Amino acid sequence: MKIENTKAQMRKGVLEFCILSVLKDEDAYVAEILSTLKDAKLLVVEGTIYPLLTRLKNAGLLNYRWEESTSGPPRKYYGLTETGKLFLKELDTTWSELHHAVTIVTSQKPPKK
Repeated sequence: MKIENTKAQMRKGVLEFCILSVLKDEDAYVAEILSTLKDAKLLVVEGTIYPLLTRLKNAGLLNYRWEESTSGPPRKYYGLTETGKLFLKELDTTWSELHHAVTIVTSQKPPKK
């Protein structure tokens, strides 16, 4: 088994949670979302994020609006819907519980034989 595959699956598993978290305080366009993820060392390419944003929008978790840009074409800003805010709150609780459980398991000493 290759470690890179496992690492990629772990990142994919939390990507939706991370994207929703990026948008919890303010709307953002794709380049801003990607930059925030990159700063956190979550390397995501545009080809991955667009289908995910579309899926989150179709699920009613995100909405978007077009805004004119002074430095190019209009930008599509994504933001959380009320349903998205509730969904994120649930994910946050689940993440805290999961993080706590994994920390306990991974920090335990092996049983004595």
